[in-house]
Amino acid sequence: MTQWLDPVEQRAWHAVVALMTRIPSALDTRLQRESGLTHFEFRVLSLLSEEAGHRLQLSDLAHKANASLSRLSHVVSKLERLGWARRDTTPGRRGVYAVLTDAGFEKVIEAAPGYVDAVRALVLDGLTAQQTAQLAVLGETLSDRLRRILVEDGD
Repeated sequence: MTQWLDPVEQRAWHAVVALMTRIPSALDTRLQRESGLTHFEFRVLSLLSEEAGHRLQLSDLAHKANASLSRLSHVVSKLERLGWARRDTTPGRRGVYAVLTDAGFEKVIEAAPGYVDAVRALVLDGLTAQQTAQLAVLGETLSDRLRRILVEDGD
């Protein structure tokens, strides 16, 4: 038998849903306006910028970006057309790599201040230091649990 959400659980769930729907849209709007990137495009470029050699196997990049390989491949194609990324294969190694170009690295550097400002304005500036720490713990706890459930379910 289904155990319905009690009022506190409902309140918590509604807050999570509101965040899941509002934050990505608001980040997209601000990043598009300021740097011509979507949040996901910025995330992909940013993840590549943090890797040694600014390169990562597409399957690993998809995992880090929490995206399907199909979605990631589509975005990498767009980033290639813009000159911000390229695909590469390494002889003797399996898989295709996404590589951040110099122009892509410059784009990350250009977009990062606006991104940080947006994150602060939309989320962090409204919280105390203690609330920010609590949010980090809650987010990590939920993310770890979700990751385990998805692995168990084969997703």
